[in-house]
Amino acid sequence: MTDSTTRRDMIKGAAVAGAGLAAAPALAAGQGAKPAPNPANRFQTEPFAEQKQPWPALQRNMHPVPDCGEASYRGSGRLSGRKALVTGGDSGIGRGAVIAFAREGAAVAINYFPTEEPDAQDVAKLLRGEGHKIELIPGDLTDGAFCDGLPGRAAKALGGLDIVVNNAAYQQSKASIDEISFEQFDRTMKTNLYAMFHICKAAIPLMKAGACIINTASVNSVSPEKELLDYATTKGGILIFTKALAKQLASKGIRVNAIAPGPIWTPLQVAGGQLPGEMNKFGQDTPLGRAGQPAELAGLYVTLADGSTSYTSGSLFSANGGTGVA
Repeated sequence: MTDSTTRRDMIKGAAVAGAGLAAAPALAAGQGAKPAPNPANRFQTEPFAEQKQPWPALQRNMHPVPDCGEASYRGSGRLSGRKALVTGGDSGIGRGAVIAFAREGAAVAINYFPTEEPDAQDVAKLLRGEGHKIELIPGDLTDGAFCDGLPGRAAKALGGLDIVVNNAAYQQSKASIDEISFEQFDRTMKTNLYAMFHICKAAIPLMKAGACIINTASVNSVSPEKELLDYATTKGGILIFTKALAKQLASKGIRVNAIAPGPIWTPLQVAGGQLPGEMNKFGQDTPLGRAGQPAELAGLYVTLADGSTSYTSGSLFSANGGTGVA
Protein backbone atom coordinates (compact mmCIF):
# COMPACT_ATOMS: atom_id res chain seq x y z
CA MET A 1 0.00 0.00 0.00
CA THR A 2 1.41 3.38 -1.00
CA ASP A 3 1.22 6.63 0.95
CA SER A 4 -1.11 8.11 -1.68
CA THR A 5 -3.45 5.13 -1.39
CA THR A 6 -3.49 5.47 2.40
CA ARG A 7 -4.33 9.16 2.18
CA ARG A 8 -7.06 8.47 -0.37
CA ASP A 9 -8.64 5.80 1.83
CA MET A 10 -8.50 8.12 4.84
CA ILE A 11 -10.25 10.86 2.88
CA LYS A 12 -12.93 8.43 1.72
CA GLY A 13 -13.48 7.27 5.26
CA ALA A 14 -13.74 10.80 6.57
CA ALA A 15 -16.22 11.69 3.84
CA VAL A 16 -18.43 8.71 4.66
CA ALA A 17 -18.30 9.50 8.36
CA GLY A 18 -19.09 13.15 7.69
CA ALA A 19 -22.08 12.23 5.54
CA GLY A 20 -23.36 9.99 8.30
CA LEU A 21 -23.04 12.74 10.89
CA ALA A 22 -24.73 15.23 8.61
CA ALA A 23 -27.60 12.86 7.97
CA ALA A 24 -28.11 12.00 11.63
CA PRO A 25 -30.01 15.21 12.59
CA ALA A 26 -32.22 14.88 9.52
CA LEU A 27 -32.99 11.26 10.31
CA ALA A 28 -33.73 12.14 13.91
CA ALA A 29 -36.00 14.96 12.85
CA GLY A 30 -37.75 12.71 10.39
CA GLN A 31 -38.67 10.21 13.09
CA GLY A 32 -41.30 12.59 14.44
CA ALA A 33 -42.49 13.90 11.08
CA LYS A 34 -46.07 13.37 9.96
CA PRO A 35 -46.61 11.28 6.85
CA ALA A 36 -47.54 13.11 3.66
CA PRO A 37 -51.31 13.36 3.08
CA ASN A 38 -53.03 10.83 0.85
CA PRO A 39 -53.46 12.68 -2.47
CA ALA A 40 -56.62 10.73 -3.26
CA ASN A 41 -58.58 12.27 -0.40
CA ARG A 42 -56.54 15.32 0.61
CA PHE A 43 -59.29 17.59 -0.75
CA GLN A 44 -62.96 17.22 -1.62
CA THR A 45 -63.70 14.02 -3.53
CA GLU A 46 -67.47 14.50 -3.83
CA PRO A 47 -68.79 16.06 -7.05
CA PHE A 48 -69.16 19.83 -7.01
CA ALA A 49 -72.69 21.21 -6.88
CA GLU A 50 -74.01 22.93 -9.99
CA GLN A 51 -73.35 26.67 -9.63
CA LYS A 52 -72.86 29.67 -11.88
CA GLN A 53 -71.66 33.23 -11.47
CA PRO A 54 -71.40 36.10 -13.96
CA TRP A 55 -67.94 36.27 -15.54
CA PRO A 56 -65.29 36.58 -14.18
CA ALA A 57 -66.78 35.25 -10.90
CA LEU A 58 -65.54 35.70 -7.37
CA GLN A 59 -63.68 32.95 -5.53
CA ARG A 60 -65.15 34.07 -2.20
CA ASN A 61 -68.65 33.17 -3.48
CA MET A 62 -67.83 29.65 -4.69
CA HIS A 63 -69.01 26.50 -2.89
CA PRO A 64 -66.62 25.26 -1.69
CA VAL A 65 -64.17 28.14 -1.76
CA PRO A 66 -60.99 26.99 -3.56
CA ASP A 67 -58.01 26.21 -1.34
CA CYS A 68 -55.06 28.34 -2.47
CA GLY A 69 -52.82 27.47 0.46
CA GLU A 70 -54.00 30.30 2.71
CA ALA A 71 -53.78 28.10 5.83
CA SER A 72 -51.28 25.50 4.64
CA TYR A 73 -48.39 26.94 2.63
CA ARG A 74 -45.23 27.44 4.65
CA GLY A 75 -42.28 29.28 3.13
CA SER A 76 -38.56 28.85 3.70
CA GLY A 77 -37.01 31.90 2.02
CA ARG A 78 -36.52 30.30 -1.41
CA LEU A 79 -37.46 33.54 -3.21
CA SER A 80 -36.08 36.06 -0.73
CA GLY A 81 -35.60 39.47 -2.31
CA ARG A 82 -37.25 38.56 -5.60
CA LYS A 83 -39.90 40.70 -7.34
CA ALA A 84 -42.81 38.99 -9.10
CA LEU A 85 -45.73 39.96 -11.30
CA VAL A 86 -48.65 37.50 -11.43
CA THR A 87 -51.64 38.03 -13.72
CA GLY A 88 -54.90 36.59 -12.48
CA GLY A 89 -53.34 36.57 -9.03
CA ASP A 90 -56.49 37.44 -7.11
CA SER A 91 -57.95 33.93 -7.19
CA GLY A 92 -57.46 30.34 -8.25
CA ILE A 93 -54.09 29.12 -9.49
CA GLY A 94 -52.65 32.63 -9.63
CA ARG A 95 -53.62 33.28 -6.02
CA GLY A 96 -51.91 30.06 -4.98
CA ALA A 97 -48.72 31.23 -6.69
CA VAL A 98 -48.99 34.68 -5.08
CA ILE A 99 -49.35 33.23 -1.59
CA ALA A 100 -46.44 30.86 -2.10
CA PHE A 101 -44.19 33.53 -3.63
CA ALA A 102 -44.89 35.99 -0.81
CA ARG A 103 -44.28 33.42 1.91
CA GLU A 104 -41.04 32.44 0.19
CA GLY A 105 -39.86 36.03 0.53
CA ALA A 106 -40.83 37.67 -2.77
CA ALA A 107 -42.56 41.02 -3.20
CA VAL A 108 -45.55 40.50 -5.50
CA ALA A 109 -47.63 42.64 -7.85
CA ILE A 110 -51.06 41.19 -8.61
CA ASN A 111 -52.99 41.96 -11.79
CA TYR A 112 -56.70 41.13 -12.01
CA PHE A 113 -59.87 42.24 -13.79
CA PRO A 114 -61.36 45.27 -12.01
CA THR A 115 -64.57 43.50 -10.93
CA GLU A 116 -62.42 40.95 -9.06
CA GLU A 117 -61.45 43.64 -6.55
CA PRO A 118 -63.04 41.82 -3.56
CA ASP A 119 -60.91 38.71 -4.14
CA ALA A 120 -57.80 40.83 -4.68
CA GLN A 121 -58.41 42.71 -1.45
CA ASP A 122 -58.89 39.42 0.42
CA VAL A 123 -55.50 38.00 -0.56
CA ALA A 124 -53.75 41.36 -0.18
CA LYS A 125 -55.11 41.76 3.36
CA LEU A 126 -54.00 38.24 4.26
CA LEU A 127 -50.44 38.65 3.01
CA ARG A 128 -49.93 42.26 4.08
CA GLY A 129 -51.05 41.19 7.53
CA GLU A 130 -48.12 38.76 7.53
CA GLY A 131 -45.72 41.56 6.61
CA HIS A 132 -45.37 40.86 2.89
CA LYS A 133 -45.16 43.53 0.17
CA ILE A 134 -48.19 43.24 -2.13
CA GLU A 135 -49.10 45.68 -4.90
CA LEU A 136 -52.48 45.61 -6.67
CA ILE A 137 -52.71 46.60 -10.35
CA PRO A 138 -56.24 46.04 -11.73
CA GLY A 139 -56.79 46.19 -15.48
CA ASP A 140 -58.25 44.46 -18.54
CA LEU A 141 -55.72 42.26 -20.34
CA THR A 142 -57.60 42.57 -23.62
CA ASP A 143 -56.27 46.14 -23.71
CA GLY A 144 -52.88 45.96 -25.41
CA ALA A 145 -51.80 49.35 -24.14
CA PHE A 146 -52.52 48.32 -20.55
CA CYS A 147 -50.50 45.11 -21.02
CA ASP A 148 -47.59 47.06 -22.50
CA GLY A 149 -47.41 49.21 -19.38
CA LEU A 150 -48.08 46.52 -16.78
CA PRO A 151 -44.51 45.19 -16.29
CA GLY A 152 -43.14 48.72 -15.92
CA ARG A 153 -45.77 49.58 -13.33
CA ALA A 154 -44.96 46.40 -11.42
CA ALA A 155 -41.22 47.05 -11.56
CA LYS A 156 -41.67 50.62 -10.33
CA ALA A 157 -43.90 49.54 -7.45
CA LEU A 158 -41.67 46.65 -6.39
CA GLY A 159 -38.24 48.10 -7.12
CA GLY A 160 -37.48 45.66 -9.93
CA LEU A 161 -38.87 42.63 -11.74
CA ASP A 162 -37.39 39.16 -12.05
CA ILE A 163 -40.38 36.79 -12.06
CA VAL A 164 -43.32 37.09 -14.46
CA VAL A 165 -46.25 34.67 -14.31
CA ASN A 166 -48.72 34.89 -17.20
CA ASN A 167 -51.64 33.12 -15.62
CA ALA A 168 -54.89 35.02 -16.29
CA ALA A 169 -57.23 33.27 -18.73
CA TYR A 170 -60.65 33.44 -20.31
CA GLN A 171 -62.57 30.16 -20.78
CA GLN A 172 -66.09 29.49 -22.02
CA SER A 173 -67.32 25.99 -22.84
CA LYS A 174 -69.41 25.58 -25.98
CA ALA A 175 -70.62 22.27 -27.42
CA SER A 176 -70.13 23.38 -31.02
CA ILE A 177 -68.17 25.90 -33.05
CA ASP A 178 -71.59 27.20 -34.13
CA GLU A 179 -72.06 28.51 -30.57
CA ILE A 180 -68.75 30.39 -30.40
CA SER A 181 -69.27 34.04 -31.22
CA PHE A 182 -66.56 36.22 -32.71
CA GLU A 183 -66.64 38.27 -29.49
CA GLN A 184 -65.91 35.16 -27.39
CA PHE A 185 -63.16 33.97 -29.74
CA ASP A 186 -61.59 37.43 -29.79
CA ARG A 187 -61.64 37.84 -26.01
CA THR A 188 -60.15 34.37 -25.53
CA MET A 189 -57.30 35.10 -27.93
CA LYS A 190 -56.59 38.56 -26.51
CA THR A 191 -56.69 37.46 -22.86
CA ASN A 192 -54.78 34.20 -23.18
CA LEU A 193 -52.34 34.80 -26.05
CA TYR A 194 -52.04 38.48 -26.95
CA ALA A 195 -51.65 39.60 -23.33
CA MET A 196 -48.82 37.11 -22.82
CA PHE A 197 -47.06 38.49 -25.91
CA HIS A 198 -47.46 42.13 -24.81
CA ILE A 199 -46.40 41.45 -21.22
CA CYS A 200 -43.36 39.36 -22.12
CA LYS A 201 -42.17 41.87 -24.70
CA ALA A 202 -42.45 44.72 -22.21
CA ALA A 203 -40.99 42.75 -19.28
CA ILE A 204 -37.87 41.31 -20.90
CA PRO A 205 -35.94 44.62 -21.09
CA LEU A 206 -36.56 45.04 -17.34
CA MET A 207 -35.26 41.59 -16.42
CA LYS A 208 -31.68 40.54 -15.71
CA ALA A 209 -29.89 37.21 -15.96
CA GLY A 210 -31.40 34.81 -13.42
CA ALA A 211 -34.94 36.06 -14.02
CA CYS A 212 -37.70 33.79 -15.25
CA ILE A 213 -41.07 33.72 -17.00
CA ILE A 214 -43.68 31.11 -16.12
CA ASN A 215 -46.72 30.69 -18.37
CA THR A 216 -49.84 28.83 -17.32
CA ALA A 217 -50.65 26.43 -20.14
CA SER A 218 -53.05 23.48 -19.73
CA VAL A 219 -53.54 19.80 -20.39
CA ASN A 220 -55.60 21.22 -23.26
CA SER A 221 -52.30 22.35 -24.79
CA VAL A 222 -51.71 18.76 -25.90
CA SER A 223 -55.07 17.02 -25.44
CA PRO A 224 -57.88 19.49 -26.23
CA GLU A 225 -61.41 18.98 -24.95
CA LYS A 226 -63.95 19.38 -27.75
CA GLU A 227 -66.04 21.92 -25.84
CA LEU A 228 -62.98 24.16 -25.31
CA LEU A 229 -62.07 24.77 -28.95
CA ASP A 230 -60.97 28.39 -28.65
CA TYR A 231 -59.47 28.03 -25.16
CA ALA A 232 -57.48 24.94 -26.15
CA THR A 233 -56.22 26.75 -29.25
CA THR A 234 -54.72 29.46 -27.05
CA LYS A 235 -53.24 26.94 -24.64
CA GLY A 236 -51.53 25.12 -27.48
CA GLY A 237 -50.15 28.47 -28.57
CA ILE A 238 -48.87 29.20 -25.05
CA LEU A 239 -46.90 25.95 -25.06
CA ILE A 240 -45.21 26.69 -28.39
CA PHE A 241 -44.61 30.33 -27.42
CA THR A 242 -42.93 29.14 -24.20
CA LYS A 243 -40.58 26.75 -25.99
CA ALA A 244 -39.59 29.24 -28.67
CA LEU A 245 -39.13 32.17 -26.27
CA ALA A 246 -36.96 30.00 -24.02
CA LYS A 247 -34.58 29.51 -26.94
CA GLN A 248 -34.49 33.26 -27.65
CA LEU A 249 -33.80 34.24 -24.04
CA ALA A 250 -31.27 31.55 -23.10
CA SER A 251 -28.37 33.80 -24.08
CA LYS A 252 -29.74 36.49 -21.76
CA GLY A 253 -29.88 34.07 -18.82
CA ILE A 254 -33.69 34.28 -18.58
CA ARG A 255 -35.56 31.01 -18.24
CA VAL A 256 -39.06 30.40 -19.66
CA ASN A 257 -41.23 27.46 -18.62
CA ALA A 258 -44.89 26.49 -18.53
CA ILE A 259 -47.22 24.65 -16.16
CA ALA A 260 -50.10 22.58 -17.51
CA PRO A 261 -52.91 22.22 -14.96
CA GLY A 262 -55.56 19.57 -15.32
CA PRO A 263 -59.03 20.04 -13.78
CA ILE A 264 -58.43 22.57 -10.99
CA TRP A 265 -61.26 24.12 -8.95
CA THR A 266 -61.11 27.83 -9.79
CA PRO A 267 -63.54 30.65 -10.69
CA LEU A 268 -63.09 29.77 -14.38
CA GLN A 269 -65.34 26.76 -13.85
CA VAL A 270 -68.32 28.63 -12.40
CA ALA A 271 -68.09 31.53 -14.88
CA GLY A 272 -68.83 29.48 -17.98
CA GLY A 273 -65.93 27.06 -17.99
CA GLN A 274 -68.21 24.02 -17.80
CA LEU A 275 -71.18 23.10 -19.95
CA PRO A 276 -74.55 23.50 -18.18
CA GLY A 277 -75.34 20.50 -15.98
CA GLU A 278 -71.79 19.10 -16.18
CA MET A 279 -70.27 20.54 -12.99
CA ASN A 280 -70.78 17.29 -11.08
CA LYS A 281 -68.40 15.53 -13.49
CA PHE A 282 -65.55 17.98 -13.08
CA GLY A 283 -62.36 16.12 -12.14
CA GLN A 284 -64.19 12.90 -11.33
CA ASP A 285 -62.63 10.97 -14.22
CA THR A 286 -59.01 11.47 -13.11
CA PRO A 287 -57.14 8.51 -11.59
CA LEU A 288 -57.15 10.36 -8.25
CA GLY A 289 -60.93 10.62 -8.57
CA ARG A 290 -61.24 14.32 -7.85
CA ALA A 291 -60.44 17.81 -9.11
CA GLY A 292 -57.30 19.52 -7.90
CA GLN A 293 -57.03 22.63 -5.75
CA PRO A 294 -54.85 25.67 -6.53
CA ALA A 295 -52.72 24.97 -3.45
CA GLU A 296 -51.52 21.77 -5.10
CA LEU A 297 -49.81 23.70 -7.91
CA ALA A 298 -48.14 26.42 -5.83
CA GLY A 299 -45.01 24.35 -5.27
CA LEU A 300 -44.50 23.98 -9.02
CA TYR A 301 -44.50 27.74 -9.53
CA VAL A 302 -42.03 28.23 -6.67
CA THR A 303 -39.72 25.51 -7.96
CA LEU A 304 -39.62 27.00 -11.46
CA ALA A 305 -38.99 30.48 -10.03
CA ASP A 306 -36.26 29.21 -7.71
CA GLY A 307 -32.71 29.53 -9.02
CA SER A 308 -32.03 25.90 -8.15
CA THR A 309 -33.77 24.93 -11.42
CA SER A 310 -31.27 26.98 -13.42
CA TYR A 311 -30.88 24.31 -16.13
CA THR A 312 -34.63 24.04 -16.69
CA SER A 313 -36.03 26.15 -19.52
CA GLY A 314 -38.43 25.56 -22.39
CA SER A 315 -40.14 22.83 -20.38
CA LEU A 316 -43.72 21.92 -19.52
CA PHE A 317 -44.74 20.60 -16.11
CA SER A 318 -48.18 19.15 -15.45
CA ALA A 319 -50.45 18.67 -12.45
CA ASN A 320 -53.25 16.49 -13.77
CA GLY A 321 -54.40 14.06 -11.08
CA GLY A 322 -52.61 11.11 -12.62
CA THR A 323 -53.94 11.20 -16.18
CA GLY A 324 -50.43 11.37 -17.63
CA VAL A 325 -51.53 14.10 -20.06
CA ALA A 326 -48.75 16.63 -20.78
